[in-house]
Amino acid sequence: MRAVLCKSYGEPENLVMEDIPSPEPGPGEVLVDVHDSAVNFPDVLMIAGKYQSQPPFPFSPGTEFAGVVSALGADCTRYSVGDRVFGNLGHGTFAEQVVAPEVILRRAPDSMSFAEAAAISVTYGTSYYALKQRAALQPGETLLVLGAGGGVGLSAVELGACMGARVIAAASTAEKLAAAEAAGATDLVDYSDGQIKDRVKELTGGKGADVIYDPVGGDLFDQCMRSIGWYGRVLVIGFAAGDIPKVPINLILLKSCQVVGVFYGSWSAKFRDEADANLKELLALYEQGKIKPLIGKRYPMEEYAAALRCLSERQAIGKVVVQIR
Repeated sequence: MRAVLCKSYGEPENLVMEDIPSPEPGPGEVLVDVHDSAVNFPDVLMIAGKYQSQPPFPFSPGTEFAGVVSALGADCTRYSVGDRVFGNLGHGTFAEQVVAPEVILRRAPDSMSFAEAAAISVTYGTSYYALKQRAALQPGETLLVLGAGGGVGLSAVELGACMGARVIAAASTAEKLAAAEAAGATDLVDYSDGQIKDRVKELTGGKGADVIYDPVGGDLFDQCMRSIGWYGRVLVIGFAAGDIPKVPINLILLKSCQVVGVFYGSWSAKFRDEADANLKELLALYEQGKIKPLIGKRYPMEEYAAALRCLSERQAIGKVVVQIR
């Protein structure tokens, strides 16, 4: 089978595509013919050697995938050969086949494309966990979403609207803001000049946002801390800007606010029942037509480097997907 491999840390162009032996499922494992794999920011960090956990060389990037069950290991009872499934692995999904524990797989609805199925588990899983479990977002609260045109940002916009919040979408281009507005944002903020605070205060009558969803980090994090309201919750999702900011703890004191970490991968592994319940609710929202992953770009497998570049250079609107077959 073909697989994209990282043999040394570096840029996307350093990756290679090679023929390697197909994996074989062990007890409790399922072999899946991968059709699509979604690209996430940890993929970019992992190939550069900057992620918090690094697999040994050689490894294939790619976390989310969707495809068709092609073989079952011993003791597998949940799925049959031919079932359409999706899931989330730590790495390895830029490959024509993957082996996954059957407990991490979910059946893809017939109405859901492979690209959408590949794009829902991490992105929407992260945002739902952030807004539901970590922020306890309430109807009528104001939610400010940074990076609102990207895959994870758009999912937060959609879910915030579903949960009854007033959503302020913040992004760096008019095109990204238009996508956020279509996803349910009621107010838009262009931060191409690096400024958010004054606009958010204007929109909220000086109160500030109740919840801020920040997957960007960098200099914008300080703007978040100055845009949060009393008893507000600032959700730390990631650092797409590249720089990990320092927290001005005097502002935490002055506003009685919280800075809340969101590490979906670790939580979903430790609290699988809660994560499963969240995913069931997300699939129900999809089937009700309330959420729908926006597939901004879908690259053939041979263009894996361009797909990773699209994300690392923050050009993506919605999810970037690699079409494996």
